[in-house]
Amino acid sequence: MSTISSIMKGAGGEVWSVRSDQSVLDALRLMAEKGIGAVPVIDGGKLSGIFSERDYARKVILQDRSSRGTPVREIMSREVTTTTPASSVAECMALMTEKHFRHLPVMEGEKVVGIISIGDLVKAVIAEQQYTISQLENYIAG
Repeated sequence: MSTISSIMKGAGGEVWSVRSDQSVLDALRLMAEKGIGAVPVIDGGKLSGIFSERDYARKVILQDRSSRGTPVREIMSREVTTTTPASSVAECMALMTEKHFRHLPVMEGEKVVGIISIGDLVKAVIAEQQYTISQLENYIAG
């Protein structure tokens, strides 16, 4: 099975992030502009949390808070599970399923080098299965 590194090769290499002192509105604007569902929260070069659409829905909208007046630090998820580029797709899929989250920061040491979504993992699994089917069809026809 493929690794997270192989998924990240096609991603472009840019990591979009916010600081914990930025407003929720700033984070939402970045996420909308980049078409992403979560951003790592990085302060002083270190991962301090993750902010997702789920955090927004549950901690801002449902609590009738202001997006403009609420800093990301007040609603971000602080307990962040991470992975490495060497981890397998299967390991990450199992981790995300078990812990019920959809975005996983990818770390090299203390540096965030990417973020993967459950959708990225599903695409990788489907591509691998299609390749296996194609190889089996060629073998049978051969």
